Amino acid sequence: MSVKIKKGDRVAVIAGKDLGAEGQVLQVIPAKRRVLVEGINQVTRHEKVRMGRRGNQEGGISHKEAAVDISNVALVCPNDGPTRVGFRIEEATGAKVRVCKKCGTEL
Repeated sequence: MSVKIKKGDRVAVIAGKDLGAEGQVLQVIPAKRRVLVEGINQVTRHEKVRMGRRGNQEGGISHKEAAVDISNVALVCPNDGPTRVGFRIEEATGAKVRVCKKCGTEL
């Protein structure tokens, strides 16, 4: 399966509670078809104070990102905004590159 979104890409949310928000991809989980996006789908975790080998771990309430389905995000083209992704084979090197479906620029 070809993953069109990679770690470090800028994406926009196109469905769900954070509709319209943009962020950077922190992690891609291709087996589950999910992505972790910075600042998107924030959840609250109640963490217990624990003793670790390296010292104490702080307890309390923390906020972190939860995974979003990959179909709910779209890659953001610098020229056009949220767009679909296509592929093109470069003739010189034979490398497969991602391109914007709207304007054809290399992503």
